[in-house]
Amino acid sequence: MHATRTHHTQPRALIIGGSLGGLFAATTLQAIGWQVDIFERSPHELDSRGGGIVLQSDVLQAFRFAGVEAAGGLGVRSGDRIYLNRDGEVVQRTWMPQTQTSWNMLYGAMQRKLAASAYHRGEQFVRFEQDGRRIHAHFASGRTETGDLLIGADGARSAVRRQVLPGLAPRYAGYVAWRGLVEEAGLAGDAADVLRGNFAFQQGSDHLLLEYLVPGEDESTQPGHRRWNWVWYRKVRHGDDLSRLLTDRHGVRHAFSLPPGLAKDEDVAWLQQQSRERLASAFQQLVAATQAPFVQAILDLQVHRMVFGRALLLGDAAFVPRPHTAGSTAKAAANALALATALRGTETGADIDAALAGWEAQQLRDGIAMTEWGMRMGNQIMHTAPSDTSSIPGFQE
Repeated sequence: MHATRTHHTQPRALIIGGSLGGLFAATTLQAIGWQVDIFERSPHELDSRGGGIVLQSDVLQAFRFAGVEAAGGLGVRSGDRIYLNRDGEVVQRTWMPQTQTSWNMLYGAMQRKLAASAYHRGEQFVRFEQDGRRIHAHFASGRTETGDLLIGADGARSAVRRQVLPGLAPRYAGYVAWRGLVEEAGLAGDAADVLRGNFAFQQGSDHLLLEYLVPGEDESTQPGHRRWNWVWYRKVRHGDDLSRLLTDRHGVRHAFSLPPGLAKDEDVAWLQQQSRERLASAFQQLVAATQAPFVQAILDLQVHRMVFGRALLLGDAAFVPRPHTAGSTAKAAANALALATALRGTETGADIDAALAGWEAQQLRDGIAMTEWGMRMGNQIMHTAPSDTSSIPGFQE
């Protein structure tokens, strides 16, 4: 797929980033007849470091539009939402049924909808240039590709955003999320009895832990073959403390997160000690059973533009909502579905330009509303003031 297309053939989208945002864009645009090509900088198959995801209607709508299916269902249902105290007592119980899925479940379902030839690994985007209504993407390998649209779906560290909005980077929110995944059989006894089937929380004065079941690594939703997913929000001061935490066991400093297996032994030991001191017994056992906990800095990002001629930003490349909104994946799905809906039936360059303008206006409104809501919610949960985030400088590569 190296040939340059003419306006008389199938329109082509060059999608930078091969995670969920890129796959949502590819599958929905493919459904309206566009040729799609994804360029992912990692040379390897992406892993499921993202862990659990609360399944939202935007994802389901994008899947239906694109004809994406998952055998056996997309997630694991929970019934009650429960809050535990330090002594392990259920202090609040509310019937609030919902479905939890996982990064690897969504990734696998969408990837199977695309031809293998549409996904190009080991291609690091460098820059683009525009020639009228054609756009040319250049990669570190020396490869150049031409299309009708370039989509920056390359996440919070977006290389596309660096070109169109230089100097704009995510801001650290003042706390991190420790996360873990445990095979269902890895937690038994009273702890499993308390947690199974529930969306469980423990709220402290300056921390919050939550847990729910998600599909297994093989995408199974059958009892006994699923995974426990947990997230524990903890404050970490910006500066030396955060830099030290995000330096892995090999001495490499990471920008935003440490994948599973890279946290230093002393940090994992601290995490386990903290769980014994602060968490209910069921959560202590869950943290202790986690073989490779990982950590993500909580970020804020808002853009004031999403369309730049025939280049656009989608998903976390444009807006990074706090995870309390459960909206990051849903937002990427909504961006992609709205884009495909806007572009469906466009025939001329002017049609595409008008469609992009309308798409941008609505997505900016939605993105600002979601991120503002997430900041308010996160500041309330973690007992941080708005000034704790606004004065923090943006991360740099």
